[in-house]
Amino acid sequence: MKKYAGLLMMIVMHGLFFNTALAQAGRTALVPLPSINDFTRGNDGWAVGLGLGVEYEAAYEGSDEFGFEVDPAGALQWRNDDDIFFWAGEALGWRGLRADTWLFEAAVAYDEGREESDSDDGHLDGLGDSDEGAQIVLQVRRAFSAEWRYWLDGRMVVGDSGSLGLFGVGHRFGDRFDGTGSEIAIVAVFHDSDYANKDFSINAAQAAASGLNETHLSGGFRSIGVNYNYRNYLSHNWQIFGELVYERYTGDIKDSPITRNDYEAEVGIGVIYVF
Repeated sequence: MKKYAGLLMMIVMHGLFFNTALAQAGRTALVPLPSINDFTRGNDGWAVGLGLGVEYEAAYEGSDEFGFEVDPAGALQWRNDDDIFFWAGEALGWRGLRADTWLFEAAVAYDEGREESDSDDGHLDGLGDSDEGAQIVLQVRRAFSAEWRYWLDGRMVVGDSGSLGLFGVGHRFGDRFDGTGSEIAIVAVFHDSDYANKDFSINAAQAAASGLNETHLSGGFRSIGVNYNYRNYLSHNWQIFGELVYERYTGDIKDSPITRNDYEAEVGIGVIYVF
Protein backbone atom coordinates (compact mmCIF):
# COMPACT_ATOMS: atom_id res chain seq x y z
CA MET A 1 0.00 0.00 0.00
CA LYS A 2 2.81 2.37 0.86
CA LYS A 3 4.40 1.66 -2.52
CA TYR A 4 1.24 2.74 -4.37
CA ALA A 5 0.78 5.77 -2.13
CA GLY A 6 4.31 6.86 -2.96
CA LEU A 7 3.71 6.30 -6.67
CA LEU A 8 0.50 8.34 -6.49
CA MET A 9 2.35 11.18 -4.74
CA MET A 10 5.05 11.17 -7.46
CA ILE A 11 2.38 11.40 -10.16
CA VAL A 12 0.64 14.29 -8.42
CA MET A 13 3.90 16.20 -7.88
CA HIS A 14 5.02 15.58 -11.45
CA GLY A 15 1.68 16.82 -12.77
CA LEU A 16 1.85 19.93 -10.60
CA PHE A 17 5.32 20.97 -11.75
CA PHE A 18 4.75 19.85 -15.34
CA ASN A 19 1.61 22.01 -15.61
CA THR A 20 3.45 24.88 -13.95
CA ALA A 21 6.28 24.56 -16.47
CA LEU A 22 3.79 24.59 -19.33
CA ALA A 23 2.13 27.68 -17.89
CA GLN A 24 5.45 29.47 -17.76
CA ALA A 25 6.77 28.40 -21.15
CA GLY A 26 5.31 31.33 -23.05
CA ARG A 27 6.49 34.04 -20.69
CA THR A 28 9.65 35.95 -21.35
CA ALA A 29 11.54 37.92 -18.72
CA LEU A 30 13.68 40.88 -19.70
CA VAL A 31 16.63 38.56 -19.08
CA PRO A 32 16.13 34.95 -17.92
CA LEU A 33 18.12 35.32 -14.68
CA PRO A 34 16.66 34.55 -11.22
CA SER A 35 18.69 37.40 -9.70
CA ILE A 36 16.84 39.98 -11.86
CA ASN A 37 13.27 40.51 -10.67
CA ASP A 38 10.76 40.75 -13.52
CA PHE A 39 7.08 40.52 -12.62
CA THR A 40 5.78 41.81 -15.99
CA ARG A 41 5.29 38.36 -17.60
CA GLY A 42 6.64 39.92 -20.81
CA ASN A 43 3.87 42.54 -20.99
CA ASP A 44 4.20 46.32 -21.19
CA GLY A 45 2.68 48.37 -18.39
CA TRP A 46 2.55 48.09 -14.61
CA ALA A 47 3.52 44.99 -12.62
CA VAL A 48 3.64 44.33 -8.89
CA GLY A 49 5.16 41.59 -6.77
CA LEU A 50 4.88 41.62 -2.97
CA GLY A 51 6.17 39.16 -0.41
CA LEU A 52 8.45 38.42 2.51
CA GLY A 53 11.92 36.95 2.85
CA VAL A 54 13.70 35.42 5.83
CA GLU A 55 17.49 35.74 6.02
CA TYR A 56 20.05 34.17 8.31
CA GLU A 57 23.00 36.54 8.17
CA ALA A 58 25.80 38.29 10.02
CA ALA A 59 24.74 41.11 12.35
CA TYR A 60 27.11 43.50 10.52
CA GLU A 61 30.02 43.27 8.10
CA GLY A 62 32.86 41.32 9.74
CA SER A 63 30.67 40.06 12.57
CA ASP A 64 30.79 36.59 14.11
CA GLU A 65 27.22 37.03 15.39
CA PHE A 66 24.45 35.62 13.23
CA GLY A 67 20.68 35.86 13.40
CA PHE A 68 17.40 35.78 11.50
CA GLU A 69 15.85 38.84 9.90
CA VAL A 70 12.51 39.21 8.12
CA ASP A 71 12.40 41.73 5.26
CA PRO A 72 9.81 42.73 2.65
CA ALA A 73 10.42 41.43 -0.88
CA GLY A 74 9.20 42.32 -4.34
CA ALA A 75 8.95 45.47 -6.44
CA LEU A 76 6.71 47.89 -8.30
CA GLN A 77 7.65 47.89 -11.99
CA TRP A 78 6.66 49.59 -15.22
CA ARG A 79 7.79 48.01 -18.48
CA ASN A 80 8.06 49.49 -21.96
CA ASP A 81 9.42 46.94 -24.43
CA ASP A 82 13.03 46.30 -23.30
CA ASP A 83 13.06 48.86 -20.48
CA ILE A 84 11.84 48.42 -16.90
CA PHE A 85 11.59 51.18 -14.31
CA PHE A 86 11.35 49.87 -10.76
CA TRP A 87 10.94 50.70 -7.10
CA ALA A 88 12.24 47.85 -4.95
CA GLY A 89 12.59 48.42 -1.22
CA GLU A 90 15.11 51.23 -0.78
CA ALA A 91 16.12 51.44 -4.45
CA LEU A 92 14.62 53.39 -7.34
CA GLY A 93 15.99 52.72 -10.80
CA TRP A 94 15.91 51.57 -14.42
CA ARG A 95 17.24 48.59 -16.33
CA GLY A 96 17.28 48.04 -20.05
CA LEU A 97 18.17 45.23 -22.47
CA ARG A 98 20.07 46.09 -25.64
CA ALA A 99 20.94 43.79 -28.57
CA ASP A 100 19.68 40.79 -26.52
CA THR A 101 23.05 40.43 -24.76
CA TRP A 102 23.63 43.74 -22.96
CA LEU A 103 21.83 44.60 -19.72
CA PHE A 104 22.29 48.09 -18.27
CA GLU A 105 21.04 49.24 -14.89
CA ALA A 106 21.13 52.49 -12.94
CA ALA A 107 19.59 53.04 -9.52
CA VAL A 108 19.62 55.28 -6.48
CA ALA A 109 19.68 53.23 -3.28
CA TYR A 110 19.70 54.03 0.43
CA ASP A 111 22.52 52.78 2.67
CA GLU A 112 21.25 52.31 6.23
CA GLY A 113 24.75 52.30 7.69
CA ARG A 114 25.70 50.43 10.86
CA GLU A 115 24.41 50.99 14.39
CA GLU A 116 26.38 50.41 17.56
CA SER A 117 23.50 48.28 18.85
CA ASP A 118 23.86 45.83 15.93
CA SER A 119 26.19 43.76 18.14
CA ASP A 120 24.30 42.03 20.94
CA ASP A 121 27.64 41.00 22.44
CA GLY A 122 28.87 44.58 22.68
CA HIS A 123 31.65 44.29 20.09
CA LEU A 124 30.71 47.70 18.64
CA ASP A 125 30.47 49.55 21.96
CA GLY A 126 32.19 52.90 21.75
CA LEU A 127 32.28 52.99 17.95
CA GLY A 128 29.00 54.88 17.48
CA ASP A 129 26.79 54.68 14.42
CA SER A 130 28.17 54.88 10.89
CA ASP A 131 26.75 57.37 8.41
CA GLU A 132 23.60 56.75 6.42
CA GLY A 133 23.13 58.09 2.93
CA ALA A 134 22.22 57.65 -0.70
CA GLN A 135 24.28 55.64 -3.19
CA ILE A 136 24.30 55.52 -6.98
CA VAL A 137 24.50 51.98 -8.37
CA LEU A 138 25.56 51.41 -11.99
CA GLN A 139 25.66 47.92 -13.51
CA VAL A 140 26.44 46.31 -16.86
CA ARG A 141 26.00 42.62 -17.72
CA ARG A 142 27.25 41.18 -20.99
CA ALA A 143 25.98 37.74 -22.02
CA PHE A 144 27.88 35.48 -24.42
CA SER A 145 24.60 34.60 -26.18
CA ALA A 146 20.94 35.62 -26.18
CA GLU A 147 20.19 32.58 -23.98
CA TRP A 148 22.16 34.18 -21.11
CA ARG A 149 23.85 30.88 -20.28
CA TYR A 150 27.11 32.67 -19.36
CA TRP A 151 27.73 36.34 -18.70
CA LEU A 152 30.17 38.93 -17.36
CA ASP A 153 29.09 41.41 -14.71
CA GLY A 154 30.45 44.82 -13.74
CA ARG A 155 28.98 47.04 -11.01
CA MET A 156 29.94 50.35 -9.40
CA VAL A 157 28.55 51.75 -6.14
CA VAL A 158 29.30 55.42 -5.47
CA GLY A 159 28.27 57.50 -2.45
CA ASP A 160 29.43 60.00 0.14
CA SER A 161 31.28 57.18 1.92
CA GLY A 162 33.38 56.14 -1.06
CA SER A 163 33.24 53.78 -4.01
CA LEU A 164 33.02 50.02 -4.46
CA GLY A 165 33.41 47.96 -7.63
CA LEU A 166 32.36 44.40 -8.41
CA PHE A 167 33.48 42.25 -11.33
CA GLY A 168 32.10 38.77 -11.87
CA VAL A 169 31.25 35.89 -14.15
CA GLY A 170 28.05 33.85 -13.95
CA HIS A 171 26.29 30.74 -15.24
CA ARG A 172 22.56 30.05 -15.55
CA PHE A 173 21.04 26.61 -15.00
CA GLY A 174 17.77 25.50 -16.55
CA ASP A 175 16.13 26.12 -19.92
CA ARG A 176 13.18 28.42 -19.17
CA PHE A 177 13.08 32.09 -20.13
CA ASP A 178 10.63 33.40 -17.51
CA GLY A 179 13.28 34.34 -14.94
CA THR A 180 12.97 31.08 -13.00
CA GLY A 181 15.62 28.43 -12.39
CA SER A 182 18.97 29.02 -10.73
CA GLU A 183 22.30 30.70 -11.33
CA ILE A 184 25.72 30.98 -9.74
CA ALA A 185 28.30 33.75 -9.98
CA ILE A 186 31.85 34.32 -8.76
CA VAL A 187 32.58 37.95 -7.88
CA ALA A 188 35.75 39.92 -7.10
CA VAL A 189 35.19 43.11 -5.07
CA PHE A 190 37.37 46.22 -4.88
CA HIS A 191 36.93 49.42 -2.85
CA ASP A 192 38.66 52.76 -2.31
CA SER A 193 40.04 53.82 1.08
CA ASP A 194 36.93 55.84 1.99
CA TYR A 195 34.64 52.84 1.49
CA ALA A 196 37.06 50.54 3.33
CA ASN A 197 37.20 52.85 6.34
CA LYS A 198 33.41 53.30 6.40
CA ASP A 199 32.85 49.99 8.19
CA PHE A 200 36.30 48.80 9.28
CA SER A 201 38.34 51.80 10.50
CA ILE A 202 38.68 53.08 14.10
CA ASN A 203 39.61 56.73 14.68
CA ALA A 204 41.30 58.15 17.77
CA ALA A 205 38.04 59.03 19.54
CA GLN A 206 36.55 55.58 18.82
CA ALA A 207 39.74 53.89 20.01
CA ALA A 208 39.62 55.77 23.32
CA ALA A 209 35.92 54.95 23.81
CA SER A 210 36.07 51.30 22.76
CA GLY A 211 39.54 50.20 23.88
CA LEU A 212 40.27 48.92 20.37
CA ASN A 213 43.39 49.87 18.44
CA GLU A 214 43.19 52.87 16.14
CA THR A 215 42.96 51.53 12.59
CA HIS A 216 43.04 53.10 9.12
CA LEU A 217 42.68 51.07 5.94
CA SER A 218 43.77 51.59 2.35
CA GLY A 219 41.83 50.78 -0.79
CA GLY A 220 42.28 47.83 -3.12
CA PHE A 221 41.13 44.23 -3.35
CA ARG A 222 38.34 43.71 -0.79
CA SER A 223 37.05 40.16 -1.22
CA ILE A 224 36.18 37.22 -3.42
CA GLY A 225 32.64 35.90 -3.26
CA VAL A 226 30.15 33.33 -4.55
CA ASN A 227 26.45 34.06 -5.06
CA TYR A 228 23.74 31.48 -5.80
CA ASN A 229 20.17 32.49 -6.70
CA TYR A 230 17.05 30.37 -7.16
CA ARG A 231 13.52 31.33 -8.27
CA ASN A 232 10.47 29.28 -9.26
CA TYR A 233 6.70 29.49 -9.59
CA LEU A 234 4.63 27.51 -7.06
CA SER A 235 1.47 28.48 -8.96
CA HIS A 236 0.32 31.11 -11.44
CA ASN A 237 0.80 33.91 -8.91
CA TRP A 238 3.15 32.60 -6.20
CA GLN A 239 6.94 32.60 -6.53
CA ILE A 240 9.51 31.10 -4.22
CA PHE A 241 13.07 32.44 -4.19
CA GLY A 242 16.30 31.70 -2.39
CA GLU A 243 19.84 33.05 -2.16
CA LEU A 244 23.20 31.91 -0.81
CA VAL A 245 26.03 34.43 -0.43
CA TYR A 246 29.60 33.84 0.71
CA GLU A 247 32.24 36.61 0.75
CA ARG A 248 35.83 35.99 1.83
CA TYR A 249 37.68 39.12 2.98
CA THR A 250 41.27 39.85 1.99
CA GLY A 251 43.97 42.42 2.74
CA ASP A 252 43.61 45.08 5.43
CA ILE A 253 40.03 44.16 6.32
CA LYS A 254 41.13 40.93 7.97
CA ASP A 255 43.46 42.90 10.26
CA SER A 256 40.80 45.34 11.51
CA PRO A 257 39.68 44.78 15.14
CA ILE A 258 36.10 45.12 13.91
CA THR A 259 36.52 42.01 11.73
CA ARG A 260 35.84 39.05 14.01
CA ASN A 261 35.27 36.77 11.02
CA ASP A 262 37.30 36.94 7.80
CA TYR A 263 34.18 36.03 5.84
CA GLU A 264 30.53 37.00 5.54
CA ALA A 265 27.76 34.51 4.76
CA GLU A 266 24.03 34.80 4.18
CA VAL A 267 21.19 32.37 3.48
CA GLY A 268 17.76 33.65 2.47
CA ILE A 269 14.43 32.25 1.32
CA GLY A 270 11.06 33.86 0.68
CA VAL A 271 7.82 33.99 -1.27
CA ILE A 272 6.35 36.66 -3.55
CA TYR A 273 2.80 37.08 -4.82
CA VAL A 274 2.79 38.37 -8.41
CA PHE A 275 -0.36 40.36 -9.18
